[in-house]
Amino acid sequence: MTNSDSRDEGAAGVSPELVDAIRDDIDTLTPGRAFSRRAFVGTAVGSGFAAAVLPVSAQTITTDTQGLDAGPVAIPVGDFKMPAYVAQPAGKKNAHVVLVISEIFGVHEHIADVARRFAKLGYLAIAPDLFARQGDAKVYSDIAKLQSEIIQRTPDAQVMNDLDAAVAWAKQQGGDTSKLAITGFCWGGRIVWLYSAHSRAVKAGVAWYGRLQGQTNAMTPKHPIDVVGQLNAPVLGLYGAQDNGIPVSTVAAMQEALKQGSAAAKASEFVVYPDTGHAFHADYRPSYKSEPAKDGWARCQAWFKQHGV
Repeated sequence: MTNSDSRDEGAAGVSPELVDAIRDDIDTLTPGRAFSRRAFVGTAVGSGFAAAVLPVSAQTITTDTQGLDAGPVAIPVGDFKMPAYVAQPAGKKNAHVVLVISEIFGVHEHIADVARRFAKLGYLAIAPDLFARQGDAKVYSDIAKLQSEIIQRTPDAQVMNDLDAAVAWAKQQGGDTSKLAITGFCWGGRIVWLYSAHSRAVKAGVAWYGRLQGQTNAMTPKHPIDVVGQLNAPVLGLYGAQDNGIPVSTVAAMQEALKQGSAAAKASEFVVYPDTGHAFHADYRPSYKSEPAKDGWARCQAWFKQHGV
């Protein structure tokens, strides 16, 4: 099963149960729609690019689905069906599970591509649409409205619960959740730190330029610097020295806080890339910097292997 125009294409070698589940989930998420996956915005999770990031850069990386089972699914969270994009090696049993957490733009084509990159490495990769209850982040072209109407209305507690549900779903599908990893970008980078403190199942995290401290409120009662004592898994932080939104002073403060935290906090590390700003891994945007992005991707893989995931 792939995320191409034909829902039946590439199903050979995949368990019939999972193929049927993905068919049903696609029908639920995109009823009666026929589409080219790169030709639209805001239809199915993992398809098209968010309106706020258009036009897409010519340097955008595209990872194919050859040898993969990949596409949108719906993960039950109580009575709610949370959309997610899932990619895994076709026919592989007991794959290690990695959660892929999006930026504020939601689970668009770039995040789906990152999931496919992990699947090519042998993982069961899940990119849940953590904004789905609040709306479709992909359709917003105005970032200020996106922040006020979607992001600021998405409580951390809801996100933690939704990620727990994604892990439970992965286990039901045969994924090895005893080898659980998490990575995320920008908004998702912050979530990596928080979920690594929330869940005892996480074995390693990689946070790409996620905010570390800030003001708190009912939706965001704590930030990463506030949970260093509860970290259950070591986190690798990948940050840019020229990131105007995340000053290096906050990275330094986090490094000091980690020294006083849990054993996992003390095992956490940072890499700060000089002459590098925010969103340097986002190959579909002008912010992309190939050398830090490639180095970070290699370090991410090495970090997961180092910690057995």
